[in-house]
Amino acid sequence: MLHTMMQYLDKKNAFNTVSAHCDIPCKIYDPSAAQIAVLTIIRMVDLINELKELQTADIIDLTSMSELQRLIAQKEEHGIKVKQEITTIWGDYIKAPQLAAFPELHELTHSIMLLSSKAKQTIDKEISLALLEKVNRFAEIFWETKGVKTYTATCPYPPQQDVVYPDLKGA
Repeated sequence: MLHTMMQYLDKKNAFNTVSAHCDIPCKIYDPSAAQIAVLTIIRMVDLINELKELQTADIIDLTSMSELQRLIAQKEEHGIKVKQEITTIWGDYIKAPQLAAFPELHELTHSIMLLSSKAKQTIDKEISLALLEKVNRFAEIFWETKGVKTYTATCPYPPQQDVVYPDLKGA
């Protein structure tokens, strides 16, 4: 009943519609969560491959199987997180001025979505590394649209891959 009443009022006197990633226009966007999610995917792939090396074809250890299931679940969860974080920025923050300055954004975002799916489907480290490369490029563009310089450094924890960071000292 309340819904019907609100629809009636909206038809008589239209309400302004507001949209944001959390339904509050907070303007807080940061690609670092996507970068950490990709690093987690890479780390899970490494751990799965280490577990695979410990197993022999004749022995199936239930503890190892349980660990494998947890590693795969985390890899899946973080693959979804990459997509959520990138599509939120792409859909809510990226507008015509950013697209004009960086026409590669549509293709880059699409390739991130495809690679994220592929990273979830496989345990191929090369695919996960390619995903990190694309997400790092997305981060570079994002920070450039904010007027923030970036630098690349190796993350100080496994999987110890190069990550693009914002240089906030000058900001």
